[in-house]
Amino acid sequence: MTSKIKEQILAIRDSGETNMFDVRKIQEIALREGYDELLIYLADNVGAYSRFILTGKEE
Repeated sequence: MTSKIKEQILAIRDSGETNMFDVRKIQEIALREGYDELLIYLADNVGAYSRFILTGKEE
């Protein structure tokens, strides 16, 4: 996870728009906001994303 992806995740979290475990909604928001890096990351790293949301630890 790059610092840019982490920033994008945190921006979505800070918006309070959705539950952070609703990956489909996160993808919709990322698409709308132009967070291409996050979209690409989520395509192959949902497990790592979930661990980050749960623990705050990056892989």
